Order: sequence, then structure tokens, then C-alpha cells
Amino acid sequence: MHAVQIKEHGGPEVMRWTELPDPTPGPGEVLVRLGVAGVNYMDTGARAQGGPGWAAPAVLGAEGMGYVTALGASAGGLAAGDRVAWFYHPGSYAELLAIPADSLVKVPHGITDETAAAVMLQGITASHLSTEAYPVKPGDTAVVHAAAGGVGLLLTQMIKARGGKVIGLVSREEKAAVAEEAGADHVLVWSGGGFEDRIRELTGGRGADVVYDGGGTDTFHSSQLALRPHGVHAYYGPFMGVPTFRPTDLPNSILLTYPVMLHHVPDHEALVHRTGEIFDLILGGQLTPRIGGRYALADAAQAHTDIESRRTTGKLLLLP
Repeated sequence: MHAVQIKEHGGPEVMRWTELPDPTPGPGEVLVRLGVAGVNYMDTGARAQGGPGWAAPAVLGAEGMGYVTALGASAGGLAAGDRVAWFYHPGSYAELLAIPADSLVKVPHGITDETAAAVMLQGITASHLSTEAYPVKPGDTAVVHAAAGGVGLLLTQMIKARGGKVIGLVSREEKAAVAEEAGADHVLVWSGGGFEDRIRELTGGRGADVVYDGGGTDTFHSSQLALRPHGVHAYYGPFMGVPTFRPTDLPNSILLTYPVMLHHVPDHEALVHRTGEIFDLILGGQLTPRIGGRYALADAAQAHTDIESRRTTGKLLLLP
């Protein structure tokens, strides 16, 4: 099989289309032929700087969908030919993968391969943000950073489905229409910080109930200043930078949370439950992922170049 491998950390140029031995599923694992892999900012961080589980050499990618081709011992609940999806399995930029059965969910009829791959990691992140990091209630106002990106577009639609209002932040004028199409009530074209005054204007001086902030250190302080007293700053952008601060720096008695990805779905039961809710939203017409680009798996380096340029919108996918 072939996979996209790095032997050292660096820019997209370190990514190599490499022939590797076919994996063999061990006990509790399933052999999956890749159908579609998702591209995430997390992947670019793993490529550029590594991190836990991403020491070079490594095959990049964490998310995707595919087709079961063989089962290891004690891998129950699945059968050859099943369409399955996963939200976190390191090494997903590969034609074949041996994945623990407990990391997989079946893709229901009516959900396309591309849609399934597009909503796993980013959809689960958006679901966790809008239901647990801060459970959006009817009438709440939420600020969504990178509102035309993969997480931002899904998050906007989920907030609207829960009766909330959305103020979206986008980096370029051409992205504003994309965020509005997803349901954002207001869209601000803004780069970096300094947007807190506009948020307060749009909320009648009160401030937002929650800011979903994947913007990194440049937006950290302004996100907090844009909140109402006891509002929630949900910061989920570790690969965009991790700021340092003192607890006494927090304004307006706000609450700060850092939703850890692996806490989104701590076990298989939670994975099935959360993905079931996401699939129901899709089948009910309340959630539609926007595919921002399709690339051959062998061209994953170009997908990384494009997503890091911040010129893309929606979800980028890799096709074997």
C-alpha cells in the first residue's frame, strides 16, 4: 500500500508518497480500505512540530471513512463490506488501515462517503463545543471564529439548530457570503484582535454569551473582552498557539474552558451517540458540510499548503 509519510518535521515539502507494508489487523482491530480522508489544521501541526503520538517518522492524518475488508480476532459488530468512519486514528493518510473496532461507527444509508468523512473530527468538535463546552440555548449569542472554515461552518449550523444567534468572524471578504449561507446572523471581516467593540455593538452593549475561539494567541484577549459577565470563552486552537496569562487577567468574571479533543467522545458509546446526533442533523436537512476542496491522497502536501494559506473554505478531503 501507499501512504503519506514524514521522516522529519517541517513544511509540506517533508510529506512523501511512500510504499509501506500492508497492515494486518490484530485482536480487536479491523482492516479498512480508505474511502475518503479528512484534512485538519491538527494535521499541519503534527507535520510541522509533532506532539504526543506524532513523532517522526509518521504517517499523517487522523480522520476518514472507508470499507471493512477483514476483521481481526474479537472484532465484533462489523462485517466485511461495512462502510465505517472514524474521528481519530493517527496514520489515516493511507490506502489501508488497521483500526480498533471501538474507534469506528457505521455510516448510515443516506450519508455519502464524502459527507461522512467531512463531519467526523470537525463535526464532533462542533457538537462538543455547542452542547458541552457551552450548551447553546434559544436566544443566546455566540461568536464563531473562522466561521467559513470546516469547524466554523458546522458549528454555525448547530448553533442555529439550537435556537442561537451567530456572529461569525472571517479573515477575507470573499468568505463572508459562505458564513452567511451557513446561517450566521452577522459576519465581521477581521484579522487578529480588536473586534470586541463591534461585538458589543451588535449585542446592545451586553457582550456575547460564548466565544468559540480557534483563532490562536492573536484573538485570545479580544475574545474575552467580547463576552458578557460570566460568559464562556471556549478556546480550542492549540496548534494556533497557546497563550499564557494569570487568572486575574480574566475580565468580567468570565469562564475559560479548553475542550480537549479526546474528551469529546471518551468511549465507544459516546462516539456512537454523538455521531448519531450528527448524522440525524444531516438526514434532517439541518446540517450540510461544505466541501472546500478535493485532492488525490498522493497530493496531500498541496492540501496542506492550501489550508495553511487561509484561502480555503469548508472541508478539504483526500481521495485515494
